[in-house]
Amino acid sequence: MRFVIVLVAVVVAALAVTELTMQPSAADRGALLVIFGAIAAATGLAGWLLPRVTTRFRTLRHTVLLVSMAAVAVVAVAVAVSAQLMFLSSHDLRLVVIAVGLGVVLGALLAATISRPLAADLERLAGTARKVGLGDLSARAGLHRPDEVGTVALAMDGMVNALRAADLERNQAEAARRAFLAAIGHDLRTPLTSLKATVEALQDGVTEEPERYLRSMLADLDLLSGLVEDLFLLAQIEAGKLDLHAEPVDLSDLADEAVEAMTPVARRRGVDIEIMTDQHITVLASERELGRVIRNLLDNAIRYAPDASRVRVEVGNGGPEATVRIVDEGPGFPENVDVFESFAKGDAARTRTHGGAGLGMAIAK
Repeated sequence: MRFVIVLVAVVVAALAVTELTMQPSAADRGALLVIFGAIAAATGLAGWLLPRVTTRFRTLRHTVLLVSMAAVAVVAVAVAVSAQLMFLSSHDLRLVVIAVGLGVVLGALLAATISRPLAADLERLAGTARKVGLGDLSARAGLHRPDEVGTVALAMDGMVNALRAADLERNQAEAARRAFLAAIGHDLRTPLTSLKATVEALQDGVTEEPERYLRSMLADLDLLSGLVEDLFLLAQIEAGKLDLHAEPVDLSDLADEAVEAMTPVARRRGVDIEIMTDQHITVLASERELGRVIRNLLDNAIRYAPDASRVRVEVGNGGPEATVRIVDEGPGFPENVDVFESFAKGDAARTRTHGGAGLGMAIAK
């Protein structure tokens, strides 16, 4: 319906322009109405028929060719009707028909030439889509066109880039999951094995100091409880369900408490801890969680520090932000490892030596 309305509006506009520019007579008005009506009828017929025909074509080139020929045919109808009504001689009429026929042939040739690169680009898009569908995420259309085909190609390449990034992230997550399960299995196996051996010794009555065995069992249970607590805390953090209650906290006191708590661990490793702070610095934070962050960072520094080395905790207020720096003499982590990601391991061999499932730094983050 919209097409018919636009068609009628165009014919009326053409009649109005003719009236204003040519001031035709009554007979001429009738002839113009016939000419314009014939053109409109031919256009309307083409507009009704072409969508029903072109949907059956297997290639866009045939559609472009047919539409171009239909456009030329509409012009041919207009010229033929105009020539007939102008009472041209048979010689002139044949010349007009030949010229129109030549125009149709040349128009078809031009349409075929123009549609060839368009069809090739569309086939390239289709080929890229097929490759991506088969799992080849390196496929790209690589088309640079300012029209709609170029827009579709750009969108497809962006989609493939997003799919590849998602696939890489999924593979990294899967690798992290496998590493995490292996680490958790190792961390669970050690205390469980120790507990089993201790229980069996108690059952067999071969122990001369039951209290010492019970203390060992309690230490293993504490280790298991700490691991379960870390897992639960990390799950809360990643789910966004950890409630933080901010209040004024003395950062120097918090760091001092962390140093005091970690000193026995450091002494067993032969590591000295010193704290450097010259003032009380009050910050707005959740005391328990911020203390956990400092202890986790300090524990990591002690865990990988060389024997007989020193770990220094520096608390300062160098401007608008308070800072806590933990400086150690350890070997550091490889540059390609983000130790603050969940279950990240700087070195698998060192992890087996020093223990830990890689949760402390993720919790600190």
